[in-house]
Amino acid sequence: MRILISIVLFSASSIAGASSFDAHFEDATLRIDYYRSGDAEAESVTFDRALRQGIWAGPKTQTLDPFDYGRSIVRVFDTKTGEELFSKGLDSYFGEYRTTGPAHEGQSRTYHESVLLPFPKHAIRVTIDIRGSESGPLVGWKIDPEDIAIASEKPASALVFNHHVPALPQNCLDIAFLGEGYTSRDVGIFKEDLERFADLMLEHEPYRSMKDAICIRGVVAPSPDTGCDEPTRGHWNRTVLGASFNALGSERYLLTEDNRALRDIAANVPYDALIVMVNHKRYGGGGIYNLFCTFTARNRWSSYLVLHEFGHSFAGLADEYYTSSVAYEDLHPPDSEPVAPNVTALLDPSGLKWLDLVDDTTPLPTPWRKTEYDRLDLAYQAEREKRNQAIAEASRGGRAAEAAQMEADAERLAAGHGKRMKAFLAKSPMIGKVGAFEGAGYAAKGLYRPTLDCLMFSRGIQPFCPVCSEAVAEMVQRYAGTLER
Repeated sequence: MRILISIVLFSASSIAGASSFDAHFEDATLRIDYYRSGDAEAESVTFDRALRQGIWAGPKTQTLDPFDYGRSIVRVFDTKTGEELFSKGLDSYFGEYRTTGPAHEGQSRTYHESVLLPFPKHAIRVTIDIRGSESGPLVGWKIDPEDIAIASEKPASALVFNHHVPALPQNCLDIAFLGEGYTSRDVGIFKEDLERFADLMLEHEPYRSMKDAICIRGVVAPSPDTGCDEPTRGHWNRTVLGASFNALGSERYLLTEDNRALRDIAANVPYDALIVMVNHKRYGGGGIYNLFCTFTARNRWSSYLVLHEFGHSFAGLADEYYTSSVAYEDLHPPDSEPVAPNVTALLDPSGLKWLDLVDDTTPLPTPWRKTEYDRLDLAYQAEREKRNQAIAEASRGGRAAEAAQMEADAERLAAGHGKRMKAFLAKSPMIGKVGAFEGAGYAAKGLYRPTLDCLMFSRGIQPFCPVCSEAVAEMVQRYAGTLER
């Protein structure tokens, strides 16, 4: 009887939510393009354009974001009543740039961004806020749906493949794989890659248990060249999305700054989340919350990469590793609690955000053989950096065969090191336990992760830890319109 009552109540709330949606929005998408500029100290947002696009892919029953993830939050208000109608948290390319050395030196940069909203039936006010800021919204725009300046152009020309579509867009998480660096001769390869990685995701928990609430489509616009840019290696290619290694100066960080091209191609399908699949063999990827993630499809680690990077961009998960070099200098400011669900500063152990998953006998913080782990891993990271520099020099010098051999040697070194570190962690009496293990979010001190090992901590296919798995599952439920929170 309790289950029946729960179902009836949830169904009633869903109907009420959909009714409220229909009172304010059409079943269409409003895309707002804008520029975000600044450095570490200053930030501004400038309107670019608004577009009316295809059907609304997001949920209709819970339009206010129930999570506190993302540095920024976009809000939509009714201009007449002031009622908040929609909100969504997000991170941005600029948000990462502002933490780098050049930004702290006062070098300003501008990045193009977009936000997708349900298309309004009446005038709305759209604001972009920074969480925790006391100075008010960065910007506020009035959008009139009757404005003739709202474009209604067709999406960019592309091929669409429906891989797994069990439900309507508003009743599921809609994922779009976008092909990057696939030429017209590579369309068949793109389709094979789509099937391989989409099936991989649908067989990995918690996606596997929720596959009826997940739609996956592929979109590819053929590129003139194969692959992507590799600045440190002197390789430049003409591709439709402009993806490049060395984003923000980090050797393996792979992103694109061509947001307009990305959005124009993605507009061929309804989507909640974007995955840029790059036709390249080198290890690399990246993920920014509610923006997109990237991964290379021809690497021995590609299966791990797509799952790991999508954890960032879709579920707001933080990196749990801390020994690798990154471009950020203060992504998680000291003495503040990170917004990510899987990393904590442990400022108050009694208020740990995953305390319900911690056994009463597990101490907080949780002891582990961190000193020995750091010694082993830091030695490898130093060797890896030396080898990457040598590979880059050989590539720029036109010594392709030598560079290829060095890459193969580096891959073997990485695989061997990964096995050794896995074995090291497996010997710990705390393996599999949920606690608060120091070392997370690129910080060796002051930040803690939930478990010793996880898909967000070390390289290789493995399960999400219970904390990450719960965060992913809740996000799928949010887009499927079934989250009870």
